[in-house]
Amino acid sequence: MRTSPAHRSRHGSLSVQAGIAAAAAIAVALGFVGCAPSPTVATTAAPIRTLPAAVTVELAQLRADVAPRQAQLRVGNGSDAAITVGEVSVEDPRLDGPATRVVPDRVSTIPAGGSVDIRVQLPPVACSTSDDGDSDAVLELVGESGSVEVTASAPDALGFLAPLHARECLQERMADAATLAFTGFRPSAPGEPATLELTVTPTGTGAGTVVGLERTNLLDFAATPAEDEVFPLDIDVSAAEAEPVVVEIPLVPFRCDPHAVQEDKRGTIFDVRIELQGEPGEFELFVGDELRGRILTWVAGWCGFAS
Repeated sequence: MRTSPAHRSRHGSLSVQAGIAAAAAIAVALGFVGCAPSPTVATTAAPIRTLPAAVTVELAQLRADVAPRQAQLRVGNGSDAAITVGEVSVEDPRLDGPATRVVPDRVSTIPAGGSVDIRVQLPPVACSTSDDGDSDAVLELVGESGSVEVTASAPDALGFLAPLHARECLQERMADAATLAFTGFRPSAPGEPATLELTVTPTGTGAGTVVGLERTNLLDFAATPAEDEVFPLDIDVSAAEAEPVVVEIPLVPFRCDPHAVQEDKRGTIFDVRIELQGEPGEFELFVGDELRGRILTWVAGWCGFAS
């Protein structure tokens, strides 16, 4: 899913309220910002297992999160007191395990009326489940007198998880027949096409067809008509195949404005079109951090704005 920067502002407001307890109850039970609770309250207050009504959570994936397979858990604090969130995990049947903080030991203090995006690392997908599902967030709320763990529904604000599950499960099925990886890059002088190397390695146990690559918002193909967004590959893989197939893909920049490189999020993630058992599909293939750096440097030089 390609997401423009405007998506973040459109979906930035947190709309789904989770839990039923009041923010004041959290402050009393844990001694959040403000006066510490009295010893009697601290020892007799029941543990709070749901978020206060004024605190909201939702899950979102921004453009910069796609390549590293991360997401953001947005926590909004509509109460009149600051809250502190420690450990975080997101659980979903489409994921093979919980998504947890990218920086495990970090805590996030959210002021009254504020919100924080907590970055989480997505685990591999669980392809034994359907593309549809619901996410729950488990948060550790930290106060002066201790902490409690609360669980709340975490709606998928941008609807990214279902298509991500579908793409990655399709890629997993394709991997039964062959693995695909970008394995090299040769830069070029301005005006000439560079070469991106794609290696298709059959497993010898399955069959499928690698139909083609779609251009990105940064990179185009030199050998195809300008109106054609797909570079044809038409690589048939069968159980009888064992030797890798290496394809050299001629690249030119799709655009030459400096901010396209400076603000690049998805310019080196290609959509791969395939066919399995007669059914078409596609998944995303990232060039990797090392090749990404070399490609962005080449684009800057090719376009004439490299420092």
